[in-house]
Amino acid sequence: MFDQAALNASLNGISAILLTAGFYFITKRKISAHRACMLTAFGVSTVFLISYVIYHIRVGNVRFLGEGWIRPVYFTLLISHVFLAIVILPLAIITLSRALHDRFPAHKRIARWTLPLWLYVSVTGVIVYVMLYHLYPHS
Repeated sequence: MFDQAALNASLNGISAILLTAGFYFITKRKISAHRACMLTAFGVSTVFLISYVIYHIRVGNVRFLGEGWIRPVYFTLLISHVFLAIVILPLAIITLSRALHDRFPAHKRIARWTLPLWLYVSVTGVIVYVMLYHLYPHS
């Protein structure tokens, strides 16, 4: 059976790897490799967003079943993830647009914020998935 939640988590994980690789390449001045990683990360994140919306239209909300101390941990992580996911969408578009229009000083200024936030959203997306579907799975 096709597990769309696992696909979504995998896309988030792939995005995190690509973002990390893209950062590495820019620190080594490997511009074309950086560009390829970042464009691919944007593409993977776009596929994720489409898949995520389709999944939640079909399934609705999935209730977290953990109890005790883990509940506030989970919801703190989830709330920060959702809030920053909303913030990262326009930031990523602006950052990408500045690079594609050869506005590199402006690109670099915003990328310093975009990269860590986007990486946080990608990694916490995987953590939320693991907590929701593997640590406290539904029967």
